[in-house]
Amino acid sequence: MPNIKRGRRVAVFGTLRILTISAVLCAMSIVLGKYLAIRGGDILRFSFENLPVILSGMMFGPLVGGAVGVVADLIGCLLVGYAINPVVTVGAALIGLLAGGAYRLTTKLSYGLRVILSVVLAHLLGSVLVKTLGLAAFYAMPLGVLALWRLLNYAIVGALEALLVYFILRHKALSSLIRRENERIGK
Repeated sequence: MPNIKRGRRVAVFGTLRILTISAVLCAMSIVLGKYLAIRGGDILRFSFENLPVILSGMMFGPLVGGAVGVVADLIGCLLVGYAINPVVTVGAALIGLLAGGAYRLTTKLSYGLRVILSVVLAHLLGSVLVKTLGLAAFYAMPLGVLALWRLLNYAIVGALEALLVYFILRHKALSSLIRRENERIGK
């Protein structure tokens, strides 16, 4: 059995603690997206499955956010019997990558504006553009109609997620933990 020391670096995640938190965020994404979603027909669902992916990107960086998006999508599909759609998986990765990247690159903006910009960018490109392309091709649906419905869906969900992210990341104990872990790995 390997000797795991406190603070040992773990590939993309940096530390074992960040890897563990990321695994919990993956599980939360699966539960929120596959089991607690509100269905609107065969294709549309209102869920907060992207909230943990966005949080992981904003807390620990774009690579961790992208990894959480990919793992949550793949495991979630396997658990509920969905066929894996590689384009949708790329969209899930983009949500974490873009939220984390935008949050890290906009440090001169106010905190609220950074959160809004990160969530909007992640949903517009990852959810509305890329995932919609994957779903339209997979289900042979008209792209324009699907895109409009998904845009409405993510306007509502994104606004609520931005509000939740704003308050979650403002929590003193959580922000202290994030700062310590990021300092430990030099982010």
